[in-house]
Amino acid sequence: MTADLTVVHARTLTLDDALPEVEAVLVGGGRVLMAGSREAVRGAAPGARVLDHRDVLLTPGLSEAHIHLVTYGFSLSQVGLHGARSVSEVQARVAHRVLNTPAGTWIRGGGFLLSELGLGEYPSAALLDEVSPHHPVMLYSRDLHMAWVNSAALRAAGVHEGTPDPEGGRVVRPLGCLLENASALVARAIPAPTEAEFLTAARAGAQDLAERGYVSAHTMAFEAPDAPRALQRLAQQGELPLRVWACLPHERLGQAQALGLARTPGGLFQWGGVKFFADGALGSRTAWLHAPGFADGSGTGIPLDPPELIREVGRAAIELGLTPVTHAIGDRANTEVLDAYDALRPQAQARGIRLRIEHAQHLRAEDVPRFRGLTASVQPIHLQADGPMIRSLMPHLESLSYAFRSLRDAGAVLAFGSDAPVAPPEYRANFAAAVTRVDDAGERLAPGEALTELDVLRAHTRGPALAAGWDDEGIIRPGARAAFTLWDRLGGNAQALVF
Repeated sequence: MTADLTVVHARTLTLDDALPEVEAVLVGGGRVLMAGSREAVRGAAPGARVLDHRDVLLTPGLSEAHIHLVTYGFSLSQVGLHGARSVSEVQARVAHRVLNTPAGTWIRGGGFLLSELGLGEYPSAALLDEVSPHHPVMLYSRDLHMAWVNSAALRAAGVHEGTPDPEGGRVVRPLGCLLENASALVARAIPAPTEAEFLTAARAGAQDLAERGYVSAHTMAFEAPDAPRALQRLAQQGELPLRVWACLPHERLGQAQALGLARTPGGLFQWGGVKFFADGALGSRTAWLHAPGFADGSGTGIPLDPPELIREVGRAAIELGLTPVTHAIGDRANTEVLDAYDALRPQAQARGIRLRIEHAQHLRAEDVPRFRGLTASVQPIHLQADGPMIRSLMPHLESLSYAFRSLRDAGAVLAFGSDAPVAPPEYRANFAAAVTRVDDAGERLAPGEALTELDVLRAHTRGPALAAGWDDEGIIRPGARAAFTLWDRLGGNAQALVF
C-alpha cells in the first residue's frame, strides 16, 4: 500500500490558515493525505517514495483564471505583435510571414496596441496593403476588441465604404479597423479550422500552460464551439495536462438548456460559467465610461450586453448551477453590472455560486464596497501597458484603476489571470505589476493598491479555486487535489508537480 504513496519534502506554503507552513506533504491517489513535519509525515508512511525538494518552495498549483485557451493555442503559430513599437515594425513582421505563406492564404496575428505603435488615429487598410496586397490579413489588437485588416480581407468579406455598422460594433472609416462586433464581418470570411486543427491548438495551449507551472485554467468563451469540444476530447483521451473550468457564451445558453447541460463537477474538464460582455476595452476606446468619458474627446465607449439581458439570462444560468461571468472594464460598465448582480445575489447565494466580474479595471469609489462576496477576476499584467494610457485618457480614474488592494479589502475574492492571447500567460509579470505597480513608462500607477507576494500567490491559486467552486484546489490540506507548483523563489521560476 505504501508503495503507491509519495512524500514530498519541501518548505511548503499551504495557504491553509490552520497550518500555514509545513516541511512535508504525503500524497496518494492524486490527493493530499497529510501535511506536517518531515518526521510526522515520514512516520505515517515509512515505505512511501520520497521526493526531496528541500532546496525549493512548494505551494498550491498555479491557476490561470482568465484565458481563451484554444485561441491562445492558435496564437502560438500566428504573427505575434506584442512589443511592436511602430507601424513599420508591424509591416515588417507581416511581410516576413507573406514570404513564407502560399498566395491567397489568410495571415492572422495580434497583440499590438495603438499607443505603442505611436498612433493617435486608427490605422488604414492601405498600410497593410503595402506589404500584403494579395494575402488577406487580419490582426487583432491586444485586447481583442479591434481588428486591423487589409483591402484583400475586406474584399473577401464584402465589406466596403457603404457597409453599415452592426449592432454593438463600428466600421472605422477610412476602412481598415473594425471595432467590437464589427470584427465578425471579416472574421466570418476566414475558412474555419478543421477539427484536427482545433485539437492541435487546444493541445498546444494547454501544454504551454502546464510547462509554465500551471495546474488549472478558466477558459473564457469568445471562441467557436469547436474549442471547448477539443478540450473535452483531450480530457477524454487522457491528454489534458490541466484542470479546465469552461465558460459558455450566453448566446448558447438556450441550446445548452435544451441539451440538459448543467454544472458538472469532477474530471479535468467541466462547464462552470456563462459569459457576458458589458463593454469593450481601454486600448480600443470602447470601454464604457461614466461622463466625462475619455479625455481625448473620443466619447464614453460602447456598451454591449445590456444589464437587463445579464439579469434575465443570468437567472437561467444560476438555475443550471452555472456562474454568471461578465466582462466589465469601464467604470460605467462596472456600475451597471453591479446593479444587475444585486438582483441576482439572493439566487446565487442560495445555490452557492459566487458571481464574477472579469477585469474590473476602472472603478468609482462608491462601487468598490459592492464587490463584497464577488469574484474580481483581474489581470495585473495589463497594468504595465495600460498605465500610460490611463494617465492620458482617464486621469480622473487613475486612483482606482487596477484597484487590487481596495477590492481585496472590500471582501472580493481576487483571481489572477492574463486574458491570453491578449497578454502572455506570464505569472512573473502579474507578480511584478501587482507588487510594484510599475508600468511600461517606469511610473507607479496608484501605488496604494499594491499587494504583497503572498497576496499574489493566493490570487493565482486559492482565488481561482474559490471562483470555480473548487474547495479542493489552491490549498494544501488532507483531501485537496495533489497539484502543486515548485518555485526557486516566490514569483520566480516555477514548475508544476501534479500527481
